[in-house]
Amino acid sequence: MSPQRSATANPTRFITRPPKARAVGGVFLHWRVIVPEPTSSGVAGAAAFKAAGGAAAGGALLSAIVVMLMTPPRSTREWAVGLISTVVTGIGGGAIAVQYFRLQEWVDSVTGLVALGGLIFGCGLPGWAVVRWVFNFIEKNRDAGIDEVAKEVKEVL
Repeated sequence: MSPQRSATANPTRFITRPPKARAVGGVFLHWRVIVPEPTSSGVAGAAAFKAAGGAAAGGALLSAIVVMLMTPPRSTREWAVGLISTVVTGIGGGAIAVQYFRLQEWVDSVTGLVALGGLIFGCGLPGWAVVRWVFNFIEKNRDAGIDEVAKEVKEVL
């Protein structure tokens, strides 16, 4: 059998070696398959990732500022804990909400990013309150034994 096949036996096969890949208008053509140019698609992906991160950071930071203004911290330590907990709650809770409601495609538009920022803002608001309640409970029961703490938690729940 010769190394070259006839064109009539299988018209989709090349008689000789396949052509080298070449870029045409930002798209690579190779073996009759059209794929996006790796550089531009990578840059677009990075830009979308940065935009989504900006929405997350902006929403979480704004919720932290609002919470700090509404319930001012009593010390520098409480301020740091409040800021961290609000930002983490906003980003984590926002991510859970985005996954649960399947809102990932909102990243494709500016309006969607603004809406995601609002969602993250809303998820960050209860974070500081919950952390403050937990720390107040711990401070109140600092000298109590584990059995007394368990009894009080059981009464609350």
